[in-house]
Amino acid sequence: MSNAATKDVIGFIGIGLMGTPMTLRLLDQGRKVVVWNREPSRADPVVAAGAVWAPSPRAVAEASDIVLLCVLNTEAVSDCIWGSDGVAEAARGARLLIDHSTIDPAATRDFATRLKARTSAGWVDAPVSGGPAAARTGTLTIMAGAGDTDWVAARPVLADLGANITRVGGVGAGQVAKIINQAIVGSGFVLMAEALRLAEQAGIDAAAIPACLAGGFADSTLLQRVYPQMQRRAFDPPLSFSRQLLKDMKAVTAFADGLQLSLPMVQTACARYAAHVGRGHGMEDSASILRLYEEQP
Repeated sequence: MSNAATKDVIGFIGIGLMGTPMTLRLLDQGRKVVVWNREPSRADPVVAAGAVWAPSPRAVAEASDIVLLCVLNTEAVSDCIWGSDGVAEAARGARLLIDHSTIDPAATRDFATRLKARTSAGWVDAPVSGGPAAARTGTLTIMAGAGDTDWVAARPVLADLGANITRVGGVGAGQVAKIINQAIVGSGFVLMAEALRLAEQAGIDAAAIPACLAGGFADSTLLQRVYPQMQRRAFDPPLSFSRQLLKDMKAVTAFADGLQLSLPMVQTACARYAAHVGRGHGMEDSASILRLYEEQP
């Protein structure tokens, strides 16, 4: 861990399922972190660990060199930036904003242009994958979109959080990569649920399947991590929320529609999650999609 005095002060907006372990990781790396969350009590664990509470996104920006966001959706990012006491209202402070949320690529480009004109701050879209455990250990996969100067400024912070960090283009490109990620994840979770039900219904040793298929073409992180989670019915506490994955899958289908693409597998997976959430499972773990197959005749 390098000397904290040589590091930028980090603002973090959105202390939730991912924001909490990400903030704790930054604190572990010797960062001074200033935080805000819409529900203040959610920030108690990170404040207890050494983060400094700020009363608004504006106050976070004014106290920070770089602001990180990790909030629910495009509307939430917009509120944090452009709302009353939002980041854009800061009279001084942050020179760069890094958005770890999963939001619309076109909105990202619009927000970046407007923030640059308003405050001169740069923008990097850097959605993440890997879940809370990877966030806590600094091993996230980070897909980023940024201009050259902002990318150089963002890299040291991203290196504290991620093990696989890739710039895939200019602003907005990271969000496109996350759309592709979520297309694979959402479809893969549904496939794992169907594979598990097939194994269980056939009467074989369902728990043996990941080891059995390891190293073959069917092998994957989904098979080695999500399938066993489903097989154990280990859904509590949730590592991700079904309603959030449904939101992301809807974004995938909308983005594909805008490109005039038909993606039948993604559309089916989206419909499966819509049915699951519609049965009241929206706040359950994304892997609980298995219950949709257990509940049907």
